[in-house]
Amino acid sequence: MRIRKGDTVQILSGKHRGKRGKVMVALPGEGKVVVDGANMVKRHTKPRGATMQGGIIDKDMPLPVSSVAIVCPSDGPTRIGISADEAGRKVRICRKCGTEL
Repeated sequence: MRIRKGDTVQILSGKHRGKRGKVMVALPGEGKVVVDGANMVKRHTKPRGATMQGGIIDKDMPLPVSSVAIVCPSDGPTRIGISADEAGRKVRICRKCGTEL
C-alpha cells in the first residue's frame, strides 16, 4: 500500500466523492485508510462508569484504499510511482509530473 498516514487524498467514489482530507490512520493489512472528515457514522454509546458519558458520537470509518487518490500539490489527484533517488533510497513520485511526494 503506497498511501501513508499524513498524506492528503481525494475520494474517488461513493457518497463523499470529490472530498479531500488527510489520512489519519493507514491499515495496510486490511487495505483501508481512515480519512479525516469523510465516511462519518453515528455511534450510539451507553455510559460506562462515572466518567464516560453516553450519547451519539460521530466516528470516522475506514475507506478502501482503491477509492482514494493521493493529491500532488501541482497536478491534483494522481497515481503513485516508485523510483530511487541519488542515495539509493526508494521514494514515491507523482505519475503525472515526476516530482517526489
